[in-house]
This record gives sequence, C-alpha cells and structure tokens, in this order.
Amino acid sequence: MTDFGVTEDGFVPKPVDQILAEAFDRARAVFADVDLTATSPLRKILEVTAAEDGELWKRMEDLYFGNFVSTAFGDDLDLLGEDAGLARRNLPSAGTVQFRLDGAAAGRVYTVPEGAILVTAPPVRAFGTTAPVTLTAGQNTATVQAAAFEPGPGGDVPKSAIVDVDPTYRAAFLADFGAAKLTVTNPGPFSGGTGVEADDSFRARLAGLARNLWTVESVAQAALGVTGVLDVVVSDPRGGVDVSQSFFGSFLFDQRAFSSDARRIGEPYFFTVLVAHDLRAPWHTTGPVQGVFERVGAAVDAVRPVGVHPNVVEADHIQIGVRATVVVEAGSDGTALLASIRQRLADVVATQRLGGDVLYSQVVRAFVEEPGVVDVRGLHLRRLPPAFGRITFGAVPQQSAVAEAAVGENLHMGRNELAVFASGGDALDITLVAS
Repeated sequence: MTDFGVTEDGFVPKPVDQILAEAFDRARAVFADVDLTATSPLRKILEVTAAEDGELWKRMEDLYFGNFVSTAFGDDLDLLGEDAGLARRNLPSAGTVQFRLDGAAAGRVYTVPEGAILVTAPPVRAFGTTAPVTLTAGQNTATVQAAAFEPGPGGDVPKSAIVDVDPTYRAAFLADFGAAKLTVTNPGPFSGGTGVEADDSFRARLAGLARNLWTVESVAQAALGVTGVLDVVVSDPRGGVDVSQSFFGSFLFDQRAFSSDARRIGEPYFFTVLVAHDLRAPWHTTGPVQGVFERVGAAVDAVRPVGVHPNVVEADHIQIGVRATVVVEAGSDGTALLASIRQRLADVVATQRLGGDVLYSQVVRAFVEEPGVVDVRGLHLRRLPPAFGRITFGAVPQQSAVAEAAVGENLHMGRNELAVFASGGDALDITLVAS
C-alpha cells in the first residue's frame, strides 16, 4: 500500500477514492450482507464522509507545506517571516499629478525628468514622477503618474496635497526654466500605501535572509533592505586586491616583498558594495528624500565588522530597447497593443540582475506571447551609452550613439552594469503592421 501523510518524499495526501475504498472495506467487515450499490443509503453516507475526509487531508497538506519558505503562502509565509524577524514591506502610494507651465518662451521645449521630487505641505511627504514630462507654450499642462518615495500608508494623501516641486531639486535640475513658472498638484487622492508586497517577492527576500552577522550575505541583505535598491554585489570581503586604494595597480612585484605591503592590525580595510537602484530614487540626498548612497551606508554600518569599511558605489544603469517589426492581427488596437508590449518588455528586463545578459529568446517570447501578435521580424536588441563617473572594471568602450546587436544576438552586460528598460526615446523603435 502506498504511504500517505508525511513520507520521505514529502507529504502525500490520501485520495478520495482510497478513503472511500477503505470505508467500504470497514463496512463489509462489520455487516455480513451490506448493500453498497449506487442507490444504497449507506453508500451515500460513506461518500459524503469520504469527501469530508478528503478535505481534511488537503488541509493537512497545506499545514505541512506551510512550514517551508519555498512552499508557504499567505498567512503561513507571514508567520515564517515573523520567526525570522522579517516582515512584509508595504507598497508605495501612487496617483496622478498635473504639471502646469506659465510664461513659457515661444518655440522652447521644457522637460521635467523622470524622478522629479514633488512635496506636500508640512509635514512633508515626498513623491517621484514615474516618467518624463514635456511642456511647451502651446501645450502647457501634462499629467503623469507619481509614487511615494517611502512605502506605507503615510503616502495616501488627499486631493491637492502636493503643492510644489522640491526647492532643492528645482535648483539642481530645473534651474534652466528661467522666468517660466512650473506648478504641480494632484487632481485626485493617492492610494495603495496600505497594500503589501506579493508572496513571491516576500518569499525571495525570506529565502535569502542571512542567519548570522558579519558575512557577505548579511552585508548584501542589509543593502537590499533599503527602499529603492534593486540589486547588490559585495566584492573583496575577505581580502585580496583593494581597488579603492590609490596604490592599486602600482605595486612593484619585482622590487618589493609582497608581505611588506600587508595591512597592519588596526589599519582600516575597505570592501566594495556595488548598488543598482531604481532610477527614480536619488543617489545622494536631495531635499527631503534621503539618498540611496546614505541609506545603504547606514544599513551596512550596522552589520560590518569593526575596522572594515564599505565603499558604496553606484552601478551603471544601461537602458535597453528594441527595434522590430511586429505583425498583428487585423483589427487590433495598435495603441493598446503597443502599450501592452512595452509593459511586457519592461517586466522581462526588470528580472535582470547585475551583470545579467539580456537574452534574445526572452525578448522574442515577450512579443509572441502577447495576444494579437502574429509574428515579430527583424528584432534587434539595443542599448544606450552607459552613464560615466560611477565604477568600471577595466576599459569601457566609448559610445556616442545607440548600440544595436544583430538579429539573434544577446546583449552582454558588464559585471557592474544593470539592464533597465527604456520606455521611449532613441532605444525603442517598434513598427506594427497588420497581417
């Protein structure tokens, strides 16, 4: 007989037909001449009780798998997180804001970048735009989505709570607006701050939770716990070449004893924490929004050993796009389909880790699995030039224009690069044609 319940292979629930067969056997053992035909009242009673017992077995299976991070969900996953001291994160509040530009110069285009910091009246709540905004004298109003920098219900502000662009941000990034006056408000309330992250996201964080301090994993975990951080790579944690020092690359191996350059006890030691973050979150503190650099430094300080100091470095965020001709079904809504394709592409690229290549096959799949798409032709993956002044390992090729891979080729990322989706601009060129 097959073992049921907790076995070496996990939990095996007993099927209803097995439960019913055993009930029939017990009935035959008790009654000498029992009627178990399809119309028998006793059979109907046994079928009902077997169905109830089957539901109990299902519940026992849920209880068993609820003890493991990889299989738990819902409240069971919350309890596992509570045992480990890790709670679900709240989601950031989101809503729509409206910009208005008065006194614009004729023929000039004014751009408010993605991630523009918007603030409420005191007590200040900070929000960031999720897309760039273009304004002109003829088109002086525009709406765009915005999200709170700090997750949680504090961002659920009412209508007209957002009153201005942060003065520090305005002075740093919008100073060229000159005499033109930019105003902003939210025409409706913001919501979503009471929501919590999905099971898959929480499970991934819980599975990677470091169980001890002063390890590579604990440092990475502390940095990943910072709002806005997408990925982290910790390098040189146990010794080796310290690339942050001025004498890196100048050691005279044929003239000096290697041991004479070793650090003495008490001298500081540095390791690198390479951080990829949401581009809407500022790297350094800007106005009321604390920068990712400062947040990561404070988080890592809580778990680093004494005398071992982090060198927090911003990763290169490489914008990725495509050029392709997409054959769609006749009568398809081109605007809606294009928006859906862009979202699918953004989801594909968002799964990348630092140094992870963008695979051609994944991008093709994002196209062809979209309802209404018949075929995709001439698909080229594209990358915009990297942002310089961050960190590089080895030579970085100078790029003055969009780099385009051949059909079928993947886009290879450096170990200090993170692929991010470019929703518009030069990197995205998708043409829809009817079949």
